[in-house]
Amino acid sequence: MAGEMALKHAVLAALLDGEFSGYQLAKAFDIGVANFWHALPQQLYAELTRLEAEGLVAGRQVVQETRPNKRLFRVTDEGLAELERFAAAASRPSFIRDDLLVKVQAVDRIDAAPVIGQLGERARMAAAKVEIFEQLLVRLRGGADEAEFLAHGTRIGPYLTCLRGLGFERETRDWCERIAGVLRARADAPDRA
Repeated sequence: MAGEMALKHAVLAALLDGEFSGYQLAKAFDIGVANFWHALPQQLYAELTRLEAEGLVAGRQVVQETRPNKRLFRVTDEGLAELERFAAAASRPSFIRDDLLVKVQAVDRIDAAPVIGQLGERARMAAAKVEIFEQLLVRLRGGADEAEFLAHGTRIGPYLTCLRGLGFERETRDWCERIAGVLRARADAPDRA
């Protein structure tokens, strides 16, 4: 479907900043793109091969003296046209699909202790991601303050998606901490049967 995001669109968007090896692409995904699209390195390598076969990326061999040769990939004009088509197509609303929410939904009839523990762990993971996004945003701004960068920065797309990731992780951290507190208080209440 034209409006449906595929891994290829995320890879093409990640390659907009220049030439990357498969390894560099995996690192870029891990740092920035992973906040809105998860992919394993082997999926990225397979996708690069498909995209090259479709003419959406071009690869070139780089000979290295002391290390194995590597291939660098860049978006072609056809790849940019595909991103244009994708960007013009209607987007579907996002939705939450999270097994931890299923556990919270059932918490009235199950032991809450493991759920409370998992909420705490999720809050800690989100807090760590908040720190990563905050550092990444500072690095992407390159010394400019946020208002200046948003008005005049040369490449704001990655910055804007990191802002979304930061907001998501902050909200996740705050919700998990709050719900764990609610469940702990209910478990400690004397009238709880």
